[in-house]
Amino acid sequence: MALVYRPMMQLSGILFSLLGWVLSCLTTYLPQWKNLNLELNELEIWTMGLWQACVVQEEGGMQCKDFDSFLALPPELRISRILMFFSNGSGLLGLLLSGFGLDCLKIGERQQEQKKRLLLFGGMLFWISGITAIVPVSWVAHSTVQEFWDENIPDIVPRWDFGEALFVGWLAGFCLILGGSLLNCTICSTELHPSSVRYAVAEQRDQCQHLETEPRP
Repeated sequence: MALVYRPMMQLSGILFSLLGWVLSCLTTYLPQWKNLNLELNELEIWTMGLWQACVVQEEGGMQCKDFDSFLALPPELRISRILMFFSNGSGLLGLLLSGFGLDCLKIGERQQEQKKRLLLFGGMLFWISGITAIVPVSWVAHSTVQEFWDENIPDIVPRWDFGEALFVGWLAGFCLILGGSLLNCTICSTELHPSSVRYAVAEQRDQCQHLETEPRP
């Protein structure tokens, strides 16, 4: 049964990691990291992302403006840009490495140790990608909560609230960590891949046939 569960766990790990990587890339470019609902004008909703600020109007749709300067951004948004880029890059590299280490891939069937190393590195990269996706969204969420409950800000001043991109980022980090964990769990299995067993049986059969054909003294 381990021979059956191992490819299934690897495939599940790849699928979860791929989903997390796609959501991480989506989180990076979504403008809804923060939402601002104006009570004086309920027809407008302001949103802020890592790259631009947008206003959503019921009649005029969405209008966005890119930030003019990277250095003018708040610290949490500057660091979040860097971490999200790092998360996307490490997730992509993890997909490439772990893809070549899958048992279902026919390339390198006899090099099981190398395939295990690829899975290990891929799983570790997924962990790193997941952590670096969770950290920026959690930091922005923490700063949003602090600003929301800041007693020094008058009550009449509108407060920023959580945007949809934060929840997408948390889900992305969870999927990446789960996918990396599933891949690394398959490395602990000492069971041989069916192709390796087939090669071993074939080699043993050839040796037996060779002994039978040798002339006896």
